Amino acid sequence: MRFLLDMGLAESTAQFLRTNGHDAVHLREQGLQRLPDEEIVVKAVAEARIVLTHDLDFGRIVALSGEHLPSVITFRLSDMRAQNVNHYLADALTRFSEELELGALISIQNDSIRVRRLPV
Repeated sequence: MRFLLDMGLAESTAQFLRTNGHDAVHLREQGLQRLPDEEIVVKAVAEARIVLTHDLDFGRIVALSGEHLPSVITFRLSDMRAQNVNHYLADALTRFSEELELGALISIQNDSIRVRRLPV
């Protein structure tokens, strides 16, 4: 899978994904840390990437677009350290890879994961 990581996540999560065979880029790695959210979504679509974020705006932007892609995984964890995020991310990728490929909004919280297929 291909991922685009927003600024709220650690760059080491991109490395974690690459180590596990995925194509992952972090906005900071590309010097795009100030890119507006709408343009991040456009970039994700153009590059066929799944957006990983801590920002609730991405789910709203994608939902309002009426499109099937990009998929968005939003982390709403009390502990946003990379090791914890990576643990939840690995679980979500194992359980919901098909949904992510087809288009979904996934919200990961400490005690639950909510999946909504796109378009909403």
